Amino acid sequence: MREHLGFLKTSSVVVKVAAWIFLLLGIIGGLTMLLGYVPAYPRWMGIAVLVFYTFFFFFFYIIAKIADLLIKIISAIGGSTAGGNEIKKE
Repeated sequence: MREHLGFLKTSSVVVKVAAWIFLLLGIIGGLTMLLGYVPAYPRWMGIAVLVFYTFFFFFFYIIAKIADLLIKIISAIGGSTAGGNEIKKE
């Protein structure tokens, strides 16, 4: 399992960055619709965009946090597939 720790750490960071980008773009898009800068869409659509992108932000952020938790668990148990049942103290 230890050989996957680098991938988990990298993917956690990438997913967190993607989550923040989703939130930023959602806030910008939702506010522009709410303020009426996009005449092709009704203003209520801005609220739907804000809710949609906020959901995706939390979804991706929770996935990244689960990956961080998995990294801590693998590090705590030693990451060995044969044995390694004892938990190390940090």
